[in-house]
Amino acid sequence: MKQIQPRPFPIANRWVVHSYYTLCPYAPDGSGRILAAGADLATGEAEVLVLSPEGEVLDRFGMQPVIPSFWHTGFWQSWSQDCRFVYYQSGTMLRPETVRRELATGRELRVSGDMEGFPPTGNSSIFFQLGMLYAAGYGDGLWKPELAPTPFMDRRRHGMFRMGFQPPSESLCLSTKEILDRHPDRGRILAAEKELQARLGPDEGLTLMLYCVRWNRQGTRFLFFFGNHCVVKERGEPKLTYVFTADRGLKDIRLALDLSFDRRGVHWGWQPDGETLIGYGPRTDGRPGTCLAEVRWDGSGYRMLSDHASGGHPSASPRDEDLLVTDEGGAEHGNVVFISRKSGEILERVPLPKFLGEREAPGRNPLRVCHHPVFNHSGDRLLCNSLPGRHATLQEIRL
Repeated sequence: MKQIQPRPFPIANRWVVHSYYTLCPYAPDGSGRILAAGADLATGEAEVLVLSPEGEVLDRFGMQPVIPSFWHTGFWQSWSQDCRFVYYQSGTMLRPETVRRELATGRELRVSGDMEGFPPTGNSSIFFQLGMLYAAGYGDGLWKPELAPTPFMDRRRHGMFRMGFQPPSESLCLSTKEILDRHPDRGRILAAEKELQARLGPDEGLTLMLYCVRWNRQGTRFLFFFGNHCVVKERGEPKLTYVFTADRGLKDIRLALDLSFDRRGVHWGWQPDGETLIGYGPRTDGRPGTCLAEVRWDGSGYRMLSDHASGGHPSASPRDEDLLVTDEGGAEHGNVVFISRKSGEILERVPLPKFLGEREAPGRNPLRVCHHPVFNHSGDRLLCNSLPGRHATLQEIRL
Protein backbone atom coordinates (compact mmCIF):
# COMPACT_ATOMS: atom_id res chain seq x y z
CA MET A 1 0.00 0.00 0.00
CA LYS A 2 1.12 3.56 -0.61
CA GLN A 3 1.85 5.70 2.41
CA ILE A 4 -1.45 6.95 3.77
CA GLN A 5 -2.10 10.50 4.91
CA PRO A 6 -5.42 10.92 6.75
CA ARG A 7 -7.39 14.07 6.02
CA PRO A 8 -8.90 15.83 9.08
CA PHE A 9 -12.42 17.30 9.11
CA PRO A 10 -12.32 19.74 12.07
CA ILE A 11 -15.60 21.42 13.08
CA ALA A 12 -15.33 24.74 14.94
CA ASN A 13 -16.07 24.43 18.69
CA ARG A 14 -17.30 20.87 18.38
CA TRP A 15 -16.01 17.55 19.78
CA VAL A 16 -17.01 15.30 16.87
CA VAL A 17 -17.38 11.53 16.32
CA HIS A 18 -19.24 9.33 13.86
CA SER A 19 -21.54 6.73 15.41
CA TYR A 20 -19.83 3.30 15.26
CA TYR A 21 -17.66 1.14 13.04
CA THR A 22 -20.58 -1.23 12.29
CA LEU A 23 -22.76 1.59 10.94
CA CYS A 24 -21.79 3.40 7.73
CA PRO A 25 -21.90 7.20 8.24
CA TYR A 26 -21.82 7.90 4.48
CA ALA A 27 -25.13 8.58 2.74
CA PRO A 28 -26.40 5.56 0.76
CA ASP A 29 -27.25 7.79 -2.24
CA GLY A 30 -23.58 8.20 -3.21
CA SER A 31 -23.54 11.93 -2.46
CA GLY A 32 -20.59 11.54 -0.10
CA ARG A 33 -22.44 13.27 2.75
CA ILE A 34 -21.40 12.16 6.23
CA LEU A 35 -23.40 11.84 9.46
CA ALA A 36 -21.66 12.79 12.70
CA ALA A 37 -22.43 14.21 16.13
CA GLY A 38 -20.69 17.14 17.77
CA ALA A 39 -20.59 18.30 21.40
CA ASP A 40 -20.01 21.79 22.80
CA LEU A 41 -17.65 21.08 25.69
CA ALA A 42 -18.53 24.39 27.37
CA THR A 43 -22.29 23.72 27.60
CA GLY A 44 -22.33 19.90 27.74
CA GLU A 45 -24.82 19.76 24.86
CA ALA A 46 -24.47 18.08 21.48
CA GLU A 47 -26.17 17.91 18.08
CA VAL A 48 -26.33 15.82 14.93
CA LEU A 49 -24.29 17.10 11.99
CA VAL A 50 -24.67 16.48 8.26
CA LEU A 51 -21.35 17.11 6.53
CA SER A 52 -20.43 17.57 2.88
CA PRO A 53 -17.81 15.26 1.29
CA GLU A 54 -15.30 17.99 2.14
CA GLY A 55 -16.30 18.10 5.81
CA GLU A 56 -18.37 21.31 5.72
CA VAL A 57 -21.50 21.50 7.88
CA LEU A 58 -24.61 21.29 5.67
CA ASP A 59 -27.20 20.83 8.43
CA ARG A 60 -27.31 20.60 12.23
CA PHE A 61 -30.15 19.66 14.57
CA GLY A 62 -31.16 17.74 17.69
CA MET A 63 -29.30 19.84 20.30
CA GLN A 64 -29.62 18.06 23.67
CA PRO A 65 -27.59 17.25 26.80
CA VAL A 66 -24.77 14.75 26.39
CA ILE A 67 -25.27 11.28 27.92
CA PRO A 68 -22.26 9.07 28.84
CA SER A 69 -22.49 6.94 25.69
CA PHE A 70 -22.09 10.03 23.50
CA TRP A 71 -18.30 10.06 23.93
CA HIS A 72 -18.20 6.60 22.35
CA THR A 73 -20.94 6.53 19.72
CA GLY A 74 -22.46 10.01 19.42
CA PHE A 75 -26.25 9.74 19.12
CA TRP A 76 -26.09 6.61 16.90
CA GLN A 77 -27.17 8.86 14.03
CA SER A 78 -28.02 6.86 10.91
CA TRP A 79 -29.50 7.33 7.43
CA SER A 80 -32.67 5.90 5.98
CA GLN A 81 -32.02 3.97 2.77
CA ASP A 82 -33.48 6.77 0.59
CA CYS A 83 -31.71 9.48 2.66
CA ARG A 84 -35.05 11.15 3.31
CA PHE A 85 -34.72 10.63 7.07
CA VAL A 86 -32.04 10.65 9.73
CA TYR A 87 -32.57 8.66 12.94
CA TYR A 88 -30.86 9.54 16.21
CA GLN A 89 -30.95 8.93 19.98
CA SER A 90 -32.63 11.30 22.39
CA GLY A 91 -33.96 11.24 25.96
CA THR A 92 -32.05 9.71 28.86
CA MET A 93 -30.70 6.28 29.83
CA LEU A 94 -33.81 5.62 31.92
CA ARG A 95 -36.25 7.11 29.39
CA PRO A 96 -34.68 6.83 25.95
CA GLU A 97 -36.28 8.03 22.74
CA THR A 98 -35.51 7.57 19.07
CA VAL A 99 -36.14 10.47 16.72
CA ARG A 100 -36.85 10.28 12.99
CA ARG A 101 -36.15 13.60 11.28
CA GLU A 102 -37.22 14.42 7.73
CA LEU A 103 -34.29 16.41 6.35
CA ALA A 104 -36.22 18.42 3.74
CA THR A 105 -38.84 19.75 6.18
CA GLY A 106 -37.27 19.38 9.63
CA ARG A 107 -40.34 17.49 10.85
CA GLU A 108 -39.56 15.04 13.65
CA LEU A 109 -41.35 12.02 15.03
CA ARG A 110 -40.35 10.58 18.43
CA VAL A 111 -40.83 7.02 19.62
CA SER A 112 -40.09 5.62 23.07
CA GLY A 113 -37.09 3.31 22.94
CA ASP A 114 -33.36 3.17 22.31
CA MET A 115 -31.36 2.40 19.20
CA GLU A 116 -27.89 1.52 17.96
CA GLY A 117 -28.37 2.59 14.40
CA PHE A 118 -31.49 2.02 12.32
CA PRO A 119 -31.56 -0.90 9.86
CA PRO A 120 -30.99 0.09 6.22
CA THR A 121 -34.46 -1.03 5.15
CA GLY A 122 -37.93 -0.72 6.63
CA ASN A 123 -39.65 1.49 9.16
CA SER A 124 -39.07 -0.73 12.18
CA SER A 125 -36.02 -1.64 14.21
CA ILE A 126 -34.82 -3.93 16.98
CA PHE A 127 -33.21 -2.48 20.10
CA PHE A 128 -32.16 -3.29 23.64
CA GLN A 129 -32.01 -1.08 26.73
CA LEU A 130 -28.62 0.64 26.65
CA GLY A 131 -29.11 1.72 30.26
CA MET A 132 -28.76 -1.92 31.36
CA LEU A 133 -25.13 -1.97 30.21
CA TYR A 134 -24.26 1.26 31.98
CA ALA A 135 -26.01 0.19 35.19
CA ALA A 136 -23.89 -3.00 35.14
CA GLY A 137 -20.68 -0.96 35.04
CA TYR A 138 -20.04 -0.38 31.35
CA GLY A 139 -18.08 2.82 30.84
CA ASP A 140 -17.14 3.62 34.43
CA GLY A 141 -16.71 0.24 36.16
CA LEU A 142 -19.29 1.07 38.87
CA TRP A 143 -22.14 -1.26 39.88
CA LYS A 144 -25.39 0.79 39.81
CA PRO A 145 -28.34 -1.64 39.64
CA GLU A 146 -30.75 1.08 40.79
CA LEU A 147 -30.18 2.86 37.47
CA ALA A 148 -31.19 -0.13 35.34
CA PRO A 149 -34.33 0.64 33.28
CA THR A 150 -35.60 -2.81 34.31
CA PRO A 151 -34.33 -4.84 37.31
CA PHE A 152 -31.69 -7.32 36.15
CA MET A 153 -33.43 -10.33 37.71
CA ASP A 154 -36.77 -9.47 36.06
CA ARG A 155 -35.67 -11.30 32.92
CA ARG A 156 -39.18 -11.63 31.51
CA ARG A 157 -39.39 -7.82 31.12
CA HIS A 158 -36.06 -6.93 29.54
CA GLY A 159 -34.34 -8.15 26.40
CA MET A 160 -35.02 -7.27 22.77
CA PHE A 161 -37.66 -4.72 21.79
CA ARG A 162 -39.24 -3.87 18.45
CA MET A 163 -39.75 -0.23 17.54
CA GLY A 164 -41.89 1.15 14.72
CA PHE A 165 -42.78 4.54 13.25
CA GLN A 166 -45.83 3.59 11.18
CA PRO A 167 -47.61 3.69 13.57
CA PRO A 168 -45.29 4.71 16.48
CA SER A 169 -44.87 1.64 18.67
CA GLU A 170 -42.54 -0.14 21.08
CA SER A 171 -42.89 -3.68 22.46
CA LEU A 172 -40.79 -6.49 23.95
CA CYS A 173 -40.31 -9.15 21.29
CA LEU A 174 -37.69 -11.44 22.83
CA SER A 175 -36.96 -11.56 26.54
CA THR A 176 -33.67 -12.40 28.22
CA LYS A 177 -35.44 -15.33 29.92
CA GLU A 178 -36.55 -16.76 26.57
CA ILE A 179 -32.96 -16.84 25.31
CA LEU A 180 -31.76 -18.37 28.59
CA ASP A 181 -34.48 -21.05 28.47
CA ARG A 182 -33.51 -22.14 24.94
CA HIS A 183 -29.76 -21.69 25.41
CA PRO A 184 -27.66 -24.80 24.60
CA ASP A 185 -25.37 -23.98 27.58
CA ARG A 186 -28.26 -23.28 29.98
CA GLY A 187 -27.21 -25.88 32.56
CA ARG A 188 -23.71 -24.46 32.95
CA ILE A 189 -25.02 -20.88 33.14
CA LEU A 190 -27.55 -21.76 35.88
CA ALA A 191 -24.88 -23.67 37.81
CA ALA A 192 -22.69 -20.55 37.75
CA GLU A 193 -25.64 -18.53 38.99
CA LYS A 194 -26.17 -20.88 41.95
CA GLU A 195 -22.53 -20.42 42.92
CA LEU A 196 -22.98 -16.66 42.78
CA GLN A 197 -26.13 -16.78 44.92
CA ALA A 198 -24.32 -18.86 47.53
CA ARG A 199 -21.90 -15.96 47.95
CA LEU A 200 -24.13 -12.90 47.42
CA GLY A 201 -27.56 -14.12 48.54
CA PRO A 202 -30.66 -15.76 46.99
CA ASP A 203 -32.02 -12.50 45.55
CA GLU A 204 -28.89 -11.96 43.49
CA GLY A 205 -28.02 -13.49 40.13
CA LEU A 206 -25.91 -13.18 37.03
CA THR A 207 -26.31 -9.83 35.27
CA LEU A 208 -27.64 -11.43 32.13
CA MET A 209 -29.01 -9.26 29.35
CA LEU A 210 -29.36 -8.97 25.58
CA TYR A 211 -27.28 -6.20 24.06
CA CYS A 212 -25.38 -4.85 21.01
CA VAL A 213 -27.74 -5.16 18.04
CA ARG A 214 -25.73 -5.02 14.80
CA TRP A 215 -27.46 -5.12 11.38
CA ASN A 216 -25.86 -6.37 8.20
CA ARG A 217 -25.76 -3.83 5.38
CA GLN A 218 -28.53 -5.65 3.50
CA GLY A 219 -30.92 -5.25 6.44
CA THR A 220 -31.82 -8.95 6.28
CA ARG A 221 -30.22 -10.19 9.51
CA PHE A 222 -28.78 -8.79 12.70
CA LEU A 223 -26.54 -10.12 15.43
CA PHE A 224 -26.94 -9.57 19.14
CA PHE A 225 -25.06 -10.53 22.28
CA PHE A 226 -26.29 -12.44 25.32
CA GLY A 227 -24.35 -12.46 28.57
CA ASN A 228 -23.02 -10.14 31.26
CA HIS A 229 -20.42 -8.28 29.15
CA CYS A 230 -18.93 -5.85 31.65
CA VAL A 231 -19.81 -6.77 35.22
CA VAL A 232 -17.61 -5.23 37.92
CA LYS A 233 -14.92 -7.56 39.29
CA GLU A 234 -16.19 -7.29 42.87
CA ARG A 235 -19.20 -9.44 42.01
CA GLY A 236 -17.02 -12.34 40.91
CA GLU A 237 -19.21 -13.35 37.97
CA PRO A 238 -17.76 -15.62 35.26
CA LYS A 239 -17.41 -13.98 31.86
CA LEU A 240 -20.42 -14.83 29.69
CA THR A 241 -20.53 -13.72 26.06
CA TYR A 242 -22.58 -15.43 23.36
CA VAL A 243 -23.22 -14.01 19.87
CA PHE A 244 -26.53 -14.90 18.23
CA THR A 245 -27.85 -13.97 14.80
CA ALA A 246 -31.49 -13.58 13.76
CA ASP A 247 -33.61 -12.69 10.76
CA ARG A 248 -35.82 -9.57 10.83
CA GLY A 249 -38.85 -11.52 12.05
CA LEU A 250 -36.96 -13.40 14.80
CA LYS A 251 -38.03 -16.69 13.23
CA ASP A 252 -34.52 -18.05 12.72
CA ILE A 253 -32.21 -17.48 15.71
CA ARG A 254 -28.78 -19.13 15.69
CA LEU A 255 -25.90 -19.27 18.15
CA ALA A 256 -22.91 -18.16 16.10
CA LEU A 257 -20.19 -17.79 18.76
CA ASP A 258 -19.46 -18.96 22.30
CA LEU A 259 -16.96 -16.60 23.96
CA SER A 260 -17.76 -17.53 27.56
CA PHE A 261 -15.99 -18.88 30.64
CA ASP A 262 -12.45 -19.70 29.42
CA ARG A 263 -13.03 -18.50 25.85
CA ARG A 264 -12.39 -14.88 24.88
CA GLY A 265 -13.41 -12.57 22.08
CA VAL A 266 -14.83 -9.15 21.33
CA HIS A 267 -16.18 -6.74 18.70
CA TRP A 268 -18.04 -8.93 16.25
CA GLY A 269 -19.79 -7.37 13.28
CA TRP A 270 -20.86 -8.17 9.73
CA GLN A 271 -18.77 -8.41 6.59
CA PRO A 272 -20.10 -6.84 3.36
CA ASP A 273 -21.59 -10.14 2.11
CA GLY A 274 -24.16 -10.02 4.91
CA GLU A 275 -23.46 -13.71 5.62
CA THR A 276 -20.16 -13.72 7.52
CA LEU A 277 -19.10 -12.13 10.80
CA ILE A 278 -15.66 -10.78 11.66
CA GLY A 279 -14.18 -10.09 15.08
CA TYR A 280 -11.70 -11.28 17.69
CA GLY A 281 -12.01 -14.78 19.08
CA PRO A 282 -10.04 -17.86 20.20
CA ARG A 283 -7.09 -19.01 18.13
CA THR A 284 -7.46 -22.23 16.14
CA ASP A 285 -3.80 -23.30 16.10
CA GLY A 286 -3.68 -24.62 19.66
CA ARG A 287 -1.89 -21.58 21.03
CA PRO A 288 -3.43 -19.48 23.83
CA GLY A 289 -4.87 -16.04 23.27
CA THR A 290 -7.10 -14.46 20.66
CA CYS A 291 -6.84 -13.65 16.98
CA LEU A 292 -8.72 -11.89 14.21
CA ALA A 293 -11.25 -14.42 12.94
CA GLU A 294 -14.46 -14.93 10.98
CA VAL A 295 -17.50 -17.20 11.19
CA ARG A 296 -20.73 -17.64 9.23
CA TRP A 297 -24.01 -16.39 10.67
CA ASP A 298 -25.09 -19.93 11.58
CA GLY A 299 -21.92 -20.67 13.57
CA SER A 300 -20.17 -22.70 10.86
CA GLY A 301 -16.83 -22.06 9.20
CA TYR A 302 -14.99 -20.44 12.09
CA ARG A 303 -11.40 -19.68 11.04
CA MET A 304 -8.44 -17.57 11.99
CA LEU A 305 -7.62 -14.64 9.68
CA SER A 306 -4.62 -13.03 11.39
CA ASP A 307 -2.40 -13.13 14.47
CA HIS A 308 -3.42 -9.53 15.18
CA ALA A 309 -4.99 -9.56 18.66
CA SER A 310 -5.60 -5.94 19.67
CA GLY A 311 -9.29 -6.53 20.37
CA GLY A 312 -9.98 -3.51 18.18
CA HIS A 313 -12.85 -2.83 15.79
CA PRO A 314 -12.40 -4.88 12.58
CA SER A 315 -14.23 -4.82 9.28
CA ALA A 316 -13.71 -5.95 5.69
CA SER A 317 -13.50 -3.78 2.61
CA PRO A 318 -16.55 -3.90 0.30
CA ARG A 319 -14.18 -3.21 -2.62
CA ASP A 320 -11.02 -5.26 -2.06
CA GLU A 321 -11.55 -8.88 -0.97
CA ASP A 322 -8.06 -9.03 0.51
CA LEU A 323 -8.28 -5.87 2.65
CA LEU A 324 -9.24 -5.85 6.33
CA VAL A 325 -9.01 -2.90 8.72
CA THR A 326 -9.00 -2.65 12.49
CA ASP A 327 -7.57 -0.37 15.18
CA GLU A 328 -5.35 -0.63 18.24
CA GLY A 329 -4.07 1.41 21.16
CA GLY A 330 -0.53 2.35 22.07
CA ALA A 331 1.64 4.12 24.61
CA GLU A 332 1.63 7.43 22.72
CA HIS A 333 -1.22 7.14 20.21
CA GLY A 334 -3.46 4.64 18.49
CA ASN A 335 -3.21 3.10 15.04
CA VAL A 336 -5.53 2.21 12.21
CA VAL A 337 -4.23 -1.14 10.95
CA PHE A 338 -4.61 -2.57 7.44
CA ILE A 339 -4.31 -6.38 7.17
CA SER A 340 -4.21 -8.84 4.28
CA ARG A 341 -6.95 -11.46 4.49
CA LYS A 342 -4.89 -13.89 2.39
CA SER A 343 -1.68 -13.79 4.41
CA GLY A 344 -2.87 -12.36 7.73
CA GLU A 345 0.06 -9.96 7.65
CA ILE A 346 -0.11 -6.27 8.53
CA LEU A 347 0.10 -4.12 5.39
CA GLU A 348 0.35 -0.77 7.13
CA ARG A 349 -0.20 1.02 10.42
CA VAL A 350 -1.54 4.58 10.28
CA PRO A 351 -0.97 6.43 13.57
CA LEU A 352 -3.80 8.63 14.86
CA PRO A 353 -4.05 10.52 18.17
CA LYS A 354 -6.37 8.62 20.51
CA PHE A 355 -6.23 10.22 23.96
CA LEU A 356 -5.10 13.24 25.97
CA GLY A 357 -2.65 13.02 28.83
CA GLU A 358 0.16 10.60 29.64
CA ARG A 359 -2.11 7.55 29.50
CA GLU A 360 -5.56 6.68 28.19
CA ALA A 361 -8.30 7.52 30.71
CA PRO A 362 -10.78 4.67 31.37
CA GLY A 363 -14.49 4.95 30.72
CA ARG A 364 -16.52 7.15 28.39
CA ASN A 365 -15.27 10.71 28.49
CA PRO A 366 -13.97 13.50 26.20
CA LEU A 367 -10.34 12.62 26.96
CA ARG A 368 -10.28 9.58 24.67
CA VAL A 369 -11.80 8.14 21.52
CA CYS A 370 -11.90 4.80 19.77
CA HIS A 371 -10.84 5.15 16.13
CA HIS A 372 -13.75 2.97 14.89
CA PRO A 373 -12.57 2.80 11.25
CA VAL A 374 -15.50 2.34 8.87
CA PHE A 375 -15.56 1.96 5.08
CA ASN A 376 -17.94 3.92 2.89
CA HIS A 377 -20.33 1.94 0.69
CA SER A 378 -17.96 1.71 -2.30
CA GLY A 379 -14.85 0.97 -0.24
CA ASP A 380 -12.68 3.81 -1.54
CA ARG A 381 -12.82 5.86 1.68
CA LEU A 382 -12.47 5.12 5.37
CA LEU A 383 -13.68 7.35 8.21
CA CYS A 384 -12.04 7.33 11.66
CA ASN A 385 -12.26 9.21 14.96
CA SER A 386 -9.21 10.96 16.38
CA LEU A 387 -8.33 13.25 19.29
CA PRO A 388 -5.55 15.62 18.15
CA GLY A 389 -6.35 18.18 20.85
CA ARG A 390 -9.24 19.34 22.99
CA HIS A 391 -11.77 18.51 20.29
CA ALA A 392 -12.19 15.08 18.71
CA THR A 393 -11.92 15.28 14.92
CA LEU A 394 -13.00 13.00 12.09
CA GLN A 395 -10.18 11.77 9.84
CA GLU A 396 -10.83 10.43 6.36
CA ILE A 397 -8.49 8.02 4.62
CA ARG A 398 -8.83 7.80 0.83
CA LEU A 399 -7.80 4.41 -0.53
